[in-house]
Amino acid sequence: MTPHLAPGNHQGLVGYQPLHFAWQKQGAVGVITLNRPERKNPLTFESYAELRDLFRRLAYVDEVKAIVVQGANGNFCSGGDVHEIIGPLTGMDMPDLLAFTRMTGDLVKAMRGCPQPIFAAIDGVCAGAGAILAMASDLRVGTTRSKTAFLFTRVGLAGCDMGACAMLPRIVGQGRASDLLYSGRALGGEEALSWGFLNRIVEPEQLLDETLKWAGDIAAGPGFGHAMTKRMLHQEWAMGVDEAIESEAQAQAICMMTKDFHRAYEAFVAKQRPVFQGD
Repeated sequence: MTPHLAPGNHQGLVGYQPLHFAWQKQGAVGVITLNRPERKNPLTFESYAELRDLFRRLAYVDEVKAIVVQGANGNFCSGGDVHEIIGPLTGMDMPDLLAFTRMTGDLVKAMRGCPQPIFAAIDGVCAGAGAILAMASDLRVGTTRSKTAFLFTRVGLAGCDMGACAMLPRIVGQGRASDLLYSGRALGGEEALSWGFLNRIVEPEQLLDETLKWAGDIAAGPGFGHAMTKRMLHQEWAMGVDEAIESEAQAQAICMMTKDFHRAYEAFVAKQRPVFQGD
């Protein structure tokens, strides 16, 4: 990055230690681990906010090219903690309730706005807000024992939580999304794969390794190009075809100015594998 642009537009994560989940970096892949296994890795007010802040920060981090989100010890995430979130919510007034629901939505916005592709490694329970985290990821790897459930109607709420009514139909289709959001039933791994919610299924003991390998392969590619792809996939939901074609023309012209594009051409001419550095 040009030095005079660095202040405020470039951040590192050296020494980053979150309080409410685990973080490690493996090569160019950042790994988020929800680590409250004794309760199947539920979210709290604090972990919602800390995850939101990390995904926002990742927009300014060059050395991380892909993200993996997983849960500890055989489960992904059981949703909002019954005792630490659900209970307190029943005693809040409307302004505080709206502040909470907006904060949870801001986490999804931050995930969609962060330029790095996000991989969800889903094993075991993936419920409520955990299902939303999986939905808001770009790619999902599961196991045959994974169970994904949008449980909101089971607790007396609507299925329209954290963007589910906008995003889930685009992943699995309107009818299938209606099934999941009305019923709150669990979607098993094989069914989730056939519906297109999961991109791949692997054995539980291979889940992290296979997800890291896939994320590493993506991270080794053109970072700017992947970020542009993610942005356009999101933005074009609200566009007509003609508008989308024009937007893609502009996006591709911008990518043609990057060194990644020139390196790829030079490597092709030399019949070598291009080395991408995200610039």
